[in-house]
Parts: sequence; C-alpha cells; structure tokens
Amino acid sequence: MRTPVFLACVALLSFSCEKKNTGTTDPKAGEVKQPVAEVKPPEAKPADEVLLLGEVGSLTGSEAAFGISTRDGIAMAIDEANEAGGVRGKKLAVRVYDDQSKPEEAASAVTRLITQDKVLVVLGEVASSNSLAMAPKAQDAKVPMISPSSTNPKVTEVGDYIFRVCFIDPFQGYVMAKYAHDELKFKDVAILTDKKSAYSEGLTEVFQRKFAEMGGKVVGVESYAKGDTDFRAQLTNIKKLKPQGLYVPGYYQDVAVIAEQAKELGLKVTMMGGDGWDSAKLFELGGSAVDGSYVSNHYSADDPSPRVQEFIKKYQARYKTTPDSLAALGYDAARVAIEAMKRATELTGPAIRDQIAATKDFPGVAGTITLDEKRNPVKPAVVLKVEGGAFKYVATVAP
Repeated sequence: MRTPVFLACVALLSFSCEKKNTGTTDPKAGEVKQPVAEVKPPEAKPADEVLLLGEVGSLTGSEAAFGISTRDGIAMAIDEANEAGGVRGKKLAVRVYDDQSKPEEAASAVTRLITQDKVLVVLGEVASSNSLAMAPKAQDAKVPMISPSSTNPKVTEVGDYIFRVCFIDPFQGYVMAKYAHDELKFKDVAILTDKKSAYSEGLTEVFQRKFAEMGGKVVGVESYAKGDTDFRAQLTNIKKLKPQGLYVPGYYQDVAVIAEQAKELGLKVTMMGGDGWDSAKLFELGGSAVDGSYVSNHYSADDPSPRVQEFIKKYQARYKTTPDSLAALGYDAARVAIEAMKRATELTGPAIRDQIAATKDFPGVAGTITLDEKRNPVKPAVVLKVEGGAFKYVATVAP
C-alpha cells in the first residue's frame, strides 16, 4: 500500500507520480499529451523531513512513452523503500521535471534540481542526447547522476559522477550484428539511421563495423532526422539494393512510420533495431508492419526468474499494464541509488558517488548489475521478436 502523505513526485506542471497517466495520444506523432494541473501536488515537506532525489524525464514530446515508463518504475522503487523504513529513518521523495524530450530543457531541468532543489542524486535521462546535456551540470556540481537507459558510451565519459544501469551501444550493436549474421544468416544488410540522434549514430557505427568484421556486407546507409514523416526516398534507395535485413536503430515513433512506408513500397525485408523500439506505442502506430522484426533489449517480460516475475506482478497491480524495459531500468536505477545512500558514510555527493561506484552483484530486474571502472554495468542483452503486437523472447547474448 502506498503512503501518499509523503511526496512521491513533484513535476513542472503539477503532475503527480501517484496518479496513473490519463493523457491522450496523437496517433500520428506517437506523442502522449499530459493533462495539465489536474492534480494538485501534495503539501511540500520541510527539506529536513525527506531525502530528496531528482528526476529529469520526457513526460511530453516525442519520447514521452519512455519518460512515463521510467517515471513509473522510479516511483514504485521509492514507495517500496519508504514502506521498508526509508533511509536512516527518513522518507525518500523524488522531484520530477519534464524536459519535453528536448536536450536544452533537460540541461535546464537538471540545473534547477541541483541549484534550487538541492537533490542528493539525479535520475535520468533516457535519451542519450538529453543525458549528454545533463551530465556536465551534475559532474561540475559533484552530484551523482544515474541514467536508467542512455546507451551512448559518451554519457559516462563525462566524468566520475555519471553512471548508468543499462548496457552500452558497443555491446548492443554487437548483439544485433551477431544475431543477424549467425542466427538470421544475413549476408547483406542496409541501415537507416537518425543523423540527429547520438543514440542512433552510435548504434549505426558499431553495427556496421561488427557486421563487416563477421564477414557480412552493409550495402547502403541512408539517414533521416528526428521528426521526419516521409521516409519513402530513403526506403526506395534501400529497396534497389535488395538487402536481406534493414537495421533501423531509432525510436519507436519514427520506426513505426518507417515500417508502414516500407510495407507500402513493397520493401520485403526483415527489420532490426535496438531498445529504442521498446514501447507499446510501436504496435499502436506500426500495426502489422513491424511484425517479424528483431530488436536487442535489456530484459524480457517472458523471463521466468522469480525476481522478474515478482516485479511484473507488483507493477501490473499498481499500473494495470506490463512493464517495459524502461520501467524496469528506472526501477533498477532508483534502487541502486537508494542502496548507495544506505551504505554511504554521509549523505553528501562524494560519499554517495563512492557507494554507487562500488555497486557489485546488485539484483536488478533488468539483469544483475556490477559497475566497471567506467561506471557502466557488465550485463547480458536479450533479443526479442515482434509478433502479433508483442515482443517475444528469442535469445540471450552475454558480454
């Protein structure tokens, strides 16, 4: 049972973390429009009564489905910790700001969390471009930042206060290249990449290099920019090359349109992608056009382990839906932060940072987490197949 007396979430637009999202979806853009000021935030508590964490997420805009899932996973972890007694006898709270899926807003939000709200730890962001805008602010202020799911290697390279609980693009790109070559037996593939996304560009570079090293051939690389709605020219060029596979390391809202237009053009090719596809919106927007595709991801709801199934059961009871990998990683990121706060000699940035860095064999629901010297976890990935409006587990690939 949750305890709404304590602050679970204060968002920029008076958005309550305790309230289930009732926003509407624009089927064209895949954007979740959040209701504004429907719920008054709980009465603020004096700073010394709660231990405050901060979160920056895309609650509106093109990556809203990612931000909402992550926010919900974090909220559940905070409530569970409070039900277990909090940290050092104090309750935890998380203040959430919406960056509208924009890097410049993410940088502004994290600055506010650090300078005005004085948070102990920052959680976020999902999109690598947004995390890269935030990380220098947290590093300069010596406030630990944990990204749940930004996979671009450059994020943690910003400095020793920046962490993540997800695998990184070099591994994810390798996983899909290996599966395409070894299991799907593809010899020729094409790539369609988002030239404005650090995430997409990073995966493209690794996939292209690794697939070639394995003996495969990338017959062509086409590009688009986030927000584009017509991909027919690129897809027509790809169709002429007759590849067996098409790697699209983008986000769900673009991928859905790409798949629909590929089908319309008669481009019969197996599509592949990464964790950016992971949203129920993919099926709503792409329909049967995305069926038969393969993606690398962080976890599978088909995982029979008691740890994963217990998490799914609790999440479904709370939110009436099955958690995606973004929810699982948000949950893991918050729990890693909380455990580090419990172990820290004092609740300061440096002391908490040291304990996050010492994370070893942490029982995450999206894989056991041991952070390496670069503050990245060493963990496996799963390959999922899109079938009938769902992601189906097909394989696990270890580092």
